Amino acid sequence: MSTPRPSAPDATTGQKPVDVVIACHTPERPVGRAVASILEGNAEHADVTVVAHNRPAEEIRGAIRPEHRESVRILEHRDTLRSASGPFNAGMREDGAPFVAIMGSDDTLAPGAVASWLAVQEATAAEFVITRLALGTAGHGVPTPAVRMLRSGRVDLVHDRLAYRSAPLGLMSRAMLRRTGAQLVEGATVGGDVAMVTRLMASVPTAYDRFGPPYVIGEDAGDRVTYVIRPMREQLGFFPDLLEADWFAALPCPARRAIGTKLLRIHVFGAVFYRQDARIWTAEERESLARITADVLRAAPGCERPLSRADRRLLDACGDPAIDAAELMTAARDRRRHGRPATLLPREITQLLAREAPPRFMASSLAVQMLPRLRRG
Repeated sequence: MSTPRPSAPDATTGQKPVDVVIACHTPERPVGRAVASILEGNAEHADVTVVAHNRPAEEIRGAIRPEHRESVRILEHRDTLRSASGPFNAGMREDGAPFVAIMGSDDTLAPGAVASWLAVQEATAAEFVITRLALGTAGHGVPTPAVRMLRSGRVDLVHDRLAYRSAPLGLMSRAMLRRTGAQLVEGATVGGDVAMVTRLMASVPTAYDRFGPPYVIGEDAGDRVTYVIRPMREQLGFFPDLLEADWFAALPCPARRAIGTKLLRIHVFGAVFYRQDARIWTAEERESLARITADVLRAAPGCERPLSRADRRLLDACGDPAIDAAELMTAARDRRRHGRPATLLPREITQLLAREAPPRFMASSLAVQMLPRLRRG
């Protein structure tokens, strides 16, 4: 079988097939590095748009390397919100290439990433191509989404555990975005991308670029809003945009369960883990946590069933404000002590071989992380 060749620039207009949109709210971010990763390793197929968020365009332009400044389009976006959703949406709404990708100003694309996305898109006719992720360096792969063993190309929300991808990183069809009206939640300081990406993966043809060069998440930003401890109602305030949406209610039960399992594992349990100070857990915070947990269980019945015994212990504590905060925090730590029976076996033993239960989930996660390395030799 021949390997599809990625789309080349339009010979009549010179337009490249992809716009990469970078949102930047301060010139102190390494936006110059982000731009360079596109213009020096992906320029054949992609143009760059930087959206200056509440900053003059020339101020952000000054943070870009001199040799790249004339090759970058800079837009200004002004609002009163400390959220990247607004500038990203503004960039995606601009007229331009048939495909668009969004990128954080701390992040980079490995050389050839865009060409690989386009090749996958041409081979699969996908409207959304999920990129492979790495953390810090291209060799440090991120083990999500935990797709089926050896699976590449077209993927399925449930069968390939796509809900574990929480941001729309990769290649998106602009025509699809216009047709669906999908966009990030403006004003959200945390999770503004979760509802959008989950909706796309549940409703439009989606492919996964399993072996392509990765999107590399930068680790050197001290002010990423993701890492700030906030009240639970703000930290998980994006849940209603997902759980109360008409498109979510219309999903089949297996899809809602898969999404619910991910919300508990990643967002609820993660929020508790990073709050290891009993003073944080006021009565108001415990009530908020219990209410949010109940909302997930109500919207996605059965989502808790494949969880490990350690996870279920934490879930019990999340849902019951009467359980001591020390027990809540201990349970959040214990679920990360991997390899013990409590983290491997579900409370309901009939769920042992379920897709979302630890044995299959962990095996697929390991394959996602290791197979690209083995393929490179």
